Amino acid sequence: MKNITILSFIFSTLIILASAQTSMPPAFYVQANNIATALANSFEQRPTLGISTINRGDDYTINLIRRTAPAGAIVHEDGTELHYITEGAGVLVTGGVSVRPPGGGPADIEDGFAQRVSVGDAILIPEGTPHQYTSVEGVVGYLEVRFKAAQY
Repeated sequence: MKNITILSFIFSTLIILASAQTSMPPAFYVQANNIATALANSFEQRPTLGISTINRGDDYTINLIRRTAPAGAIVHEDGTELHYITEGAGVLVTGGVSVRPPGGGPADIEDGFAQRVSVGDAILIPEGTPHQYTSVEGVVGYLEVRFKAAQY
């Protein structure tokens, strides 16, 4: 009888502890029309590059990006990026060295690796790695998740 009482007490305590968990806020939702509106507004400022920020935190940024033309090389010293291609196709060059022409203008990558990317492809670009879309087949759209790798 004593064992049943102890087991009942332990079981009751576990149930109370399990039900006393702190309630968490719901997930963050962004409706498709809000993303599309932000993307369209972005194209008004830069006709070949649309960016819609979906969410931003202390150690990450999530954007939907749509490119309609090639662009110069960029390097993010403070963040790793994941590109998940959602639309179209293009050629992404990564690695190598970013070199700006002597007279100014957009940088290009020397000795990088060129890869054609299309819908469904995922590319992880480590922080400090030069990257650029050198060719766009009509449009290339991608979900970009940039995070500070030092945080993880």
